[in-house]
Amino acid sequence: MRRLTLLRHAKTETQHSGQEDWDRVLEPRGQKDAPEMARRLRERKLKPDLVIASPAVRAITTAQIFARELHLPAAKLQQDERLYLASPKVLKEVIRELGGAAQHLMIVGHNPGLTEFADKVSAERDVDNLPTCAIYTLEFDLKEWSELEWDSGVNADFDYPKNCS
Repeated sequence: MRRLTLLRHAKTETQHSGQEDWDRVLEPRGQKDAPEMARRLRERKLKPDLVIASPAVRAITTAQIFARELHLPAAKLQQDERLYLASPKVLKEVIRELGGAAQHLMIVGHNPGLTEFADKVSAERDVDNLPTCAIYTLEFDLKEWSELEWDSGVNADFDYPKNCS
């Protein structure tokens, strides 16, 4: 079984006048939530082999915090511009193309595409919204990521910063 973990970037500042959306940074809550959510993943022994992130400041910063907390080497963190505000179709293409031999692949991206992708790829549950810094992880019976299809993810698990369970 292969595992895919979808991570929405942590909470960001509101866009300022004249500021590009791409350049928005994490606000203090996002800077607190990201290491906490990474620790939750580590406690469950869910360490990705490869992380592919949107290069937008908020997404790559979140990915870097996770990589640090999970003790991932820098070479295991990649960026792909296609993940910036990607549609479900583009997310699927990136995963199929770049997932490689990773047994556990993490994608760090943005809504609404990440939530829509999670909903389409899960065989078990509806996904209405991935809040900031949410983690949605699924397993897939695949030999390689290029075989990824809609409605195929099982054993879904969903966690987010305000989840107290």
